Amino acid sequence: MASVKDMPILQDGPPPGGFPPVRYARRIPNKGPSAMAIFLAAFGAFSYGMYQVGQGNKIRRALKEEKYAARRAILPVLQAEEDERFVKEWKKYLEYEAEVMKDVPGWKVGENVYNSGKWMPPATGELRPDVW
Repeated sequence: MASVKDMPILQDGPPPGGFPPVRYARRIPNKGPSAMAIFLAAFGAFSYGMYQVGQGNKIRRALKEEKYAARRAILPVLQAEEDERFVKEWKKYLEYEAEVMKDVPGWKVGENVYNSGKWMPPATGELRPDVW
């Protein structure tokens, strides 16, 4: 065999007709929905959600009105019970006041000391020792 130096020199070169053109531009494939489709889908989801919120508000408003109607219906009964309790406690209070102030000349039991001309119930809790 001959030496490497004796072999013919072969140099690589382009193929006949040249190389094909190199693709250097960005070619993004058109996969998935368009921007308009995404926008419309988001808008539709938002609109449906707001519709559901509105329906929930209607139901909640109806339940609230029902609760207030029930409270308005039983209010006279509760007020009558409280008035009855108040009259009993007020009588006890007047008896106690008469007992305590029996030695004070000119004292009138149950008379308002403020002389405002208006009847006002006692301060909250004054006749409610169970609440103290």
